[in-house]
Amino acid sequence: MPRLSLPALLLGLLSLSATCGAAADSAISGELGLGLGYQPHDPSGSRYDTAPLPYLDLDWGDVSLSTDDGLTWDAFKSNGLSIGPYVNYLQGRNADGSLRGLRDVPDMADVGGFVQYAPDDFWRLFAAVGQAVGGGGGQGGLLGKLGGEIGYPLGMGIIGSNNLTLHFADARQTQTFFGVSDQESRASGIGSYNAGGGLQNVTLTQNFQFPLGDNWSLMASASWIRLTNSAADSTIVRDKGDVNQGQVQTAISYKF
Repeated sequence: MPRLSLPALLLGLLSLSATCGAAADSAISGELGLGLGYQPHDPSGSRYDTAPLPYLDLDWGDVSLSTDDGLTWDAFKSNGLSIGPYVNYLQGRNADGSLRGLRDVPDMADVGGFVQYAPDDFWRLFAAVGQAVGGGGGQGGLLGKLGGEIGYPLGMGIIGSNNLTLHFADARQTQTFFGVSDQESRASGIGSYNAGGGLQNVTLTQNFQFPLGDNWSLMASASWIRLTNSAADSTIVRDKGDVNQGQVQTAISYKF
């Protein structure tokens, strides 16, 4: 259950309506809900925020909208293999508090392509490569992820799942959140740092779905995020953040 802002949700729903004209005869199905999350304020883990979060897992023909993957279209689908484009939300950074003196990073869109193999409803393997767009001068670069998820019944209608995802970024994208220019260093007191690309973090997530009756469910997740390589070596992380981070999210959802 990653973060997705309300503006991003509204944009996604508008995009869904515009994109799916050809699927007008298909009914929307899935789950929709609202909850709370306690999670890092920014990728360096400088502090934590509590924020309201939507929960989305919607399908409309070959188009899907979810908190995990954003807005996706299965342009090709056969025997559990799906390939297509996606648009997702990438949260920015307000450089206040302990990060004062660094540049703000605006919210951006992550636009790219994905491939997924999901032969049944209880496990999947996936990969995606995208470009962060909408940033300021020099901000935003290439992103990628590679991972897998497996679900399992726990009895009494309770469903559990585990997700392991490796997140990659090029040097420009890593510099956006983890680099410190000489000017920023003088303004913030954080040492200068030029970030490089590669594996940025490994995220392990445990999810639970508890039935509440009448199509209602309680969704809960807990994630461990381990920064790696250039991100972990950043002076922002060393001085203000943490290489080991966590997030906890819960939501009430309705299935239709």
